[in-house]
Amino acid sequence: MSAGLRLPARSRARALQGHPWVFANELREPLAEALAGEACDLRDARGHFLGSGIANPRSVIAWRRFSRDPRDFDAEFLREALTAAVARRADEPLRRLVWSESDDLPGLVVDQYEDLLVVQIATLALDRRSRVVGELLGELLSPQEIVWRNDAPARRREGLPVGVTTRSGKAADPRWVRVGEVELWLDAMAGHKTGLYLDQRREYARVAAFAAGRRVLDCFCYGGGFALHCARAGAASVLGLDSSESAVSTARRAAERNGLGESVELRAQNVFDYLGAERCARFDLVVLDPPPFARSQRTLDRALRGYKEIHLRALRLLEPGGILVSYTCSHHMGRDAFLALIGSAALDARRSVRVLEHCHQPPDHPILPGMPESEYLRGFVLGVD
Repeated sequence: MSAGLRLPARSRARALQGHPWVFANELREPLAEALAGEACDLRDARGHFLGSGIANPRSVIAWRRFSRDPRDFDAEFLREALTAAVARRADEPLRRLVWSESDDLPGLVVDQYEDLLVVQIATLALDRRSRVVGELLGELLSPQEIVWRNDAPARRREGLPVGVTTRSGKAADPRWVRVGEVELWLDAMAGHKTGLYLDQRREYARVAAFAAGRRVLDCFCYGGGFALHCARAGAASVLGLDSSESAVSTARRAAERNGLGESVELRAQNVFDYLGAERCARFDLVVLDPPPFARSQRTLDRALRGYKEIHLRALRLLEPGGILVSYTCSHHMGRDAFLALIGSAALDARRSVRVLEHCHQPPDHPILPGMPESEYLRGFVLGVD
């Protein structure tokens, strides 16, 4: 392990309260270039040990903790951490195996789709150790293929190149995978995130439980997860909207694949435009699962206006006794603020809403109590009068 880092006297760094990150401007001295991608310990101003972490002087986040003990970030540690992460997960064909700092592997995400692993690396230290990571994943899980989805914008913030490759060197063909009650189209090399929204896979069944006999509107439908599950559950009608023509095309293929082509209408259309322009249409169940409007704290105010507007428009389309299901996938949007925003929209729409269920990311996306950033998916099922 390389030489340690120090926090200055009277530091207010969150690392003192257990957060696994230290920002460059929180260190007593600038981080040396020689520490880029290396492991080093962190100490407070009095020299008390705070943890072992990986360093990068090119990143705003200069240090990320991987252990509370003095450790090297070597093959032995990586084996231990990967083995522990897999052991914590339920044995399911589709699952998240590694969730970054929540599994003591900062910047590493591993998703499993049956015999296919999709890996995202967003830190310099793990990028330099990607070969070892691939070998260990091969030993632990014997996948047929590993897709390296190293195309996330976060890599640029670490000074890393972006691209998509595979362990075999051959393109991984898209495939059908069963998600709950339907089959969805997985393109691990080009789809959103690692190909599908694994964090929503349990939510499909939750929402479908309310769908029987209802007219359903699925906003931001992407590949059709909510729409198809609602149709399968006996919805009277289902309309799915997404601004991406390719996403809608994929959802239509999935509808045909599942024998639901006659039960689901899918349109490539801007959701805000639809909710604002076609107010004659009425629904009994509306699902709002937008992309993250608040990608940073700086954009939160604008995001709040967007979230409120879309809720206001959706509430106006719901029949009395209807159901509104709403999600946010930005950790900057806290649960209390999100619920208050929905309440404000309901007040403006002159509707009464009641929380029926709280929605959350699944257990294989574990949350660190000292790291708010590890909690990002929140939602509510609301009854609307």
